Amino acid sequence: MIKKTLYFGNPAYLSLRNKQLVIKFPDVEHSNMPDNIKQENVHTIPIEDIGIVILDNKQITITQALLNELIENTTAVITCDSKRMPSGLFLPLTGNTLQNERFRNQIESSLPLRKQLWQQTIKAKIENQAFCLQKNTCKSNAPLHVMARDVKSGDPDNYEAQAAVYYWRNIFPCYDHFERNPEGDPPNNLLNYGYAILRATVARALVGSGLLPVYGIHHHNRYNAFCLADDIMEPYRPFVDDLVIGIIKKSQNNIPEELTKELKQQLLAIPVMDVKIGLKKSPLMIAVGQTTASLAKCFSGELRKIAYPEFP
Repeated sequence: MIKKTLYFGNPAYLSLRNKQLVIKFPDVEHSNMPDNIKQENVHTIPIEDIGIVILDNKQITITQALLNELIENTTAVITCDSKRMPSGLFLPLTGNTLQNERFRNQIESSLPLRKQLWQQTIKAKIENQAFCLQKNTCKSNAPLHVMARDVKSGDPDNYEAQAAVYYWRNIFPCYDHFERNPEGDPPNNLLNYGYAILRATVARALVGSGLLPVYGIHHHNRYNAFCLADDIMEPYRPFVDDLVIGIIKKSQNNIPEELTKELKQQLLAIPVMDVKIGLKKSPLMIAVGQTTASLAKCFSGELRKIAYPEFP
């Protein structure tokens, strides 16, 4: 089932009633409108239908009961900072009945296995970058295919970085001398926002598969609580890039420093973007769940290869 992504950019009261998210608006609640009109402006959504919630206003009130119910439903709750960019992520501590076993398999996995999994991850990422480049530019993607082919266990030659240099130099031909930098000029802000949604989607799926998002196969940072999410999202990044390129074209290359609600709403399509996994098209959110489930089986020895997506 495809879960909904909810974005709240205006003041709101969010509470829980009968396993439903209840949405009320302060302007209506504090007005002199008749009670029946106020009641018509109350909206409800079943908790089980929600996958991601984005809280992007300082005047949002959310009850502890609702927050707990969302977390128990393995909903990713994202909070935004004063610049209205994603800054925090709430996830459940438990999300799978076999969690203890899967934690143990993950933590006890051998270094050779993790290196092989990282090799698969980087190959898939570079191949998807090559497709994205071919789809959206006139630049040759042959160098990327060569790098993907030559990636070895653990990526000792750092083809990930080499591919990134070539890819970012060419993927936005309408921007002279573009540099991928989270603090850089637009369209970096679009990429930042899109990657934050992707990261939440992957982290949610990892918890649902009984894995520890903090324990990566490659990324290891004592200050990063989502190292594994950052690993597994790598092959999915080019899908976000592809969406961002489409948004840029619609906006005629006019991306503001502070993203508008309209631009953010376009990025909220990320969880339902079509990708190909195996031989079938699938919404990205569903595909991520297949990826994390296959990763859990790699850790347990049931599989040797992670199920990563391709462009459809």
